[in-house]
Amino acid sequence: MALVARLKSLFWWLPFGRVPEISPFEMNQRLRAEHPPQIIDVRSHTEWRRSHIRGAVNVPIQELKRRLPALHLDTGRPVVAICLSAHRSIPAVRLLQSRGFQHAVQLQGGMLAWWREAFPGERGSGSA
Repeated sequence: MALVARLKSLFWWLPFGRVPEISPFEMNQRLRAEHPPQIIDVRSHTEWRRSHIRGAVNVPIQELKRRLPALHLDTGRPVVAICLSAHRSIPAVRLLQSRGFQHAVQLQGGMLAWWREAFPGERGSGSA
């Protein structure tokens, strides 16, 4: 058991299992609300610059564990993890949940699903 726990700790970023999700449609609606969710985009900086959701903070998945405290996110507010295809966001959600974010979810289908629905995106820098 101790070995399994140690391996999970070392390889927290592996994208296995299921986590709660939010559909692109629901995400688009929530972005229009008075209190939109916090958004962490865990793609690379290059992917981020091509297109990202307004209000998202870019922290590549490899850096998330180290940089999470500096983001000063509110554990009481919903947070959505985003990647390209809802693969890298799985470990991001697990990490967020382990740090007290009870309302952490991933964007179902990732940015590919967001683009497929032609929802708005932004280009350029602005990562955290």
